Amino acid sequence: MTNKRLVILGGGESGVGTALLGKAKGYDVFVSDKGKIKDKYKDVLLNNEIEFEDEQHTESKILNADIVMKSPGIPNKVALVRQIREAGIKVVSEIEFASHYTEATLVAITGSNGKTTTATLTHHLLKQELDVGLAGNIGDSFAKQILNENHENYVLEVSSFQLDDIVDFKPNIAVITNITPDHLGRYEHKFENYIASKFRVVENQTEEDYFIYDVDDEVIVEYMKTHKIQSKKLPFSLTKVVEEGAYLENNKIVITIGNNKITMSTDNLALEGKHNVKNAMAASTVAHLLKIRKQTIRESLENFQGVEHRLENVLKINKVQYINDSKATNVNATYFALESMNAPTVWIVGGVDKGNEYKELFPFVNEKVKAIICLGVDNAKIMESFSNMVDVIVETQYMSEAVKIAYKLANAGDNVLLSPACASFDLFENYEDRGRQFKDAVRNL
Repeated sequence: MTNKRLVILGGGESGVGTALLGKAKGYDVFVSDKGKIKDKYKDVLLNNEIEFEDEQHTESKILNADIVMKSPGIPNKVALVRQIREAGIKVVSEIEFASHYTEATLVAITGSNGKTTTATLTHHLLKQELDVGLAGNIGDSFAKQILNENHENYVLEVSSFQLDDIVDFKPNIAVITNITPDHLGRYEHKFENYIASKFRVVENQTEEDYFIYDVDDEVIVEYMKTHKIQSKKLPFSLTKVVEEGAYLENNKIVITIGNNKITMSTDNLALEGKHNVKNAMAASTVAHLLKIRKQTIRESLENFQGVEHRLENVLKINKVQYINDSKATNVNATYFALESMNAPTVWIVGGVDKGNEYKELFPFVNEKVKAIICLGVDNAKIMESFSNMVDVIVETQYMSEAVKIAYKLANAGDNVLLSPACASFDLFENYEDRGRQFKDAVRNL
């Protein structure tokens, strides 16, 4: 047993999970959160006799750490984090800390968009035949699952923030769904810093490991031209034929690994849209690598229910379909949403703009959007970008009002789509809160 001191910055899901695992492994654990720790997490810490503080950081109790686990929400440039590093104390993320305590096969999935759907879908394909947990950015923390459930396999949805603080973390299978400008405020507004951060998912891999990626994504392809990747590469594509990996041929997904080839029709995929064909390719390639039977993969792709707040069909009222895509917190995610609309659409958009460039949406807005409802504190940029493309563009600060306006504007056969292309922190707690308020408002019509 160790007597080392583990200090955890952030008392949320990953912080409390790490505290529990750390205590079980014999660390002297202290949790410190600058904000308020939620009651449900306080209760866990109290019940497990783990020392903590909130609404402050006591430096003397932090700078005596042997190792610090920093919650992904805390940027590296914060003064306290700098002090910790200057004191020569190792700073790690939860996935780094937890991965040292499991022998499981790890599948790590990252990307600007599609990572939650791909991770959830991959877990859905694997759980039919394997003992597998789903963690990372989703559900119960990875650390807590290792402590309580100890699965033989894990699918991890990992963000660039989590990857920023890895040291030895090495997934057996790494997936990058795509890379588009996002979160640039955390990366000195340099896209190349963000790209490098995503690619950390493969940095510790060896030739025994696998890397699955979108070869149609120019950003990924360009990066790979100048950076050597050790692992075995399995690209997927909608437009090119690949020797190993996955591609599309006559509406069929063809997956080749070694001498083994499987084909699957896309006709009955539960998820609609081209981007979901890619997500299905990535997930099926993982399943194929882990020896899931072809029949199981097929059936699972057909009965997968999708992810809450991601192109989620809420209700049909007077022949108008209401769709919750609150998880679309950047322009690229909304691009996929608008691309998959097959009826005139009333689009609810807006929130905290992360330096958005709306140009790529123009063709879809011209073709499919009949009215725009801006739901944000500052909608100037959206108004400016789209006001001459649609007949109706209105502003509101309330979800209930946005939905009532949409109800008035939509005719039978139309869609009402919440796909904000922005972060949610101006009017909502997070994108889940925004999505739930939308669904409640629709149900109350």
